[in-house]
Amino acid sequence: MTSNLSKFIFFALAPTGEGISGSDRIFIELAREWSKTCQVCVYTTVEGIQMARRQKLNGKYLKLISVSDNLSNLFLVKYIQKILLGLKLGFRLKIRNTEKTFLYSASDFWMDFFPAMICKIRHPHCKLVCTWYQTAPNPLKGYKEDKRPGSSHRLRSFLYWFMQLPVKPLIKKYADKIIVNNENEKNQFPLQTRKGKVVVLIGGVPLEDIKKYLSENEKLLQRKVYDAVFQGRFHPQKGVVELIDIWAKVVEKVPNAKLAMIGDGPLMEKVKQKIKANKLEKNVKLFGYLFDGPKKYEILFQSKVVVHPAFYDSGGMASAEAMAFGIPCVGFDLVAYKSYYPKGMVKVKIGDLQSYADNIVRLLKDDKLRRSLGDEAYAMISKNWSWDVRANNLLRAIKN
Repeated sequence: MTSNLSKFIFFALAPTGEGISGSDRIFIELAREWSKTCQVCVYTTVEGIQMARRQKLNGKYLKLISVSDNLSNLFLVKYIQKILLGLKLGFRLKIRNTEKTFLYSASDFWMDFFPAMICKIRHPHCKLVCTWYQTAPNPLKGYKEDKRPGSSHRLRSFLYWFMQLPVKPLIKKYADKIIVNNENEKNQFPLQTRKGKVVVLIGGVPLEDIKKYLSENEKLLQRKVYDAVFQGRFHPQKGVVELIDIWAKVVEKVPNAKLAMIGDGPLMEKVKQKIKANKLEKNVKLFGYLFDGPKKYEILFQSKVVVHPAFYDSGGMASAEAMAFGIPCVGFDLVAYKSYYPKGMVKVKIGDLQSYADNIVRLLKDDKLRRSLGDEAYAMISKNWSWDVRANNLLRAIKN
């Protein structure tokens, strides 16, 4: 009965830890939607299976297959193990020539890309769909938008750049479709763009779940508890340490201002130290990582503003989820945000922490302005940010 359906094979071995990255979120939501009408087989690790279950991934024609039982707890060792598992999978996976098969690389990391490419070479009848969500900077320059002194994180930038170095020319050679997440990233693939092989996927939010939550709880949650909310990885890219400095400036003008921070990551301890150093224990509440659902939605609904002080970004979906609750965002004026957030976001000069704090205070003190921008944010997100719309548009683009 399913033999006439298109088949998608997802290579998603990169997921690590309890959090969820942007590329993880994208492949999960695409698999959720596409498996309603297509066969979807996701090859991942035990961590990936656990993440998929936490995100309640299921579908009529969905299969989750683990390629490993035990992986090292050491990050570098685990990373190498995943690459080797991916290579092994690429050489061993058998695909019938009669199948209408699409190979989907969930990221440009080696453990996802190389098995997909190897399968493409072994089975030329398959269509290869590659993802490219953020171009690594030249390690000598760092991210051009990141103006922080010493913030280029040279070693990390070098490793990221080095890992992408062999991938880009191979994507150009073998990919039938390339998915990027903003208009600017299309510049990395000019020839493929001219040939119509590059598709922009802005991202999405679980709109139906959010609308259902709002309809059931709106009357119970009218009181705003938090003046602002942050959601994202505690990573140098996201400006989480600088956010504490920003909040200290906000508190100078609004002494009781409360900031909710949702997320976790390598900078958690630095954030805690910064909170203590600025004596903000009563002004900042750390929630750790929260899965989609009532607890997180309650915090977003009870916040007045969403803050997203990323110093460099290729897109970003965390802010969009909060904006779906009708609250405006304050962020730095990044290139990617021109296509992501044309409305509903106050954009500040990159690196200007004082201006960032001043704009937060302005929104907190001007209810009319805040509600107006919040309405803009909600209208923009609710119009076309639903995952089912994004996924089905992308599916049509791939099949065409």
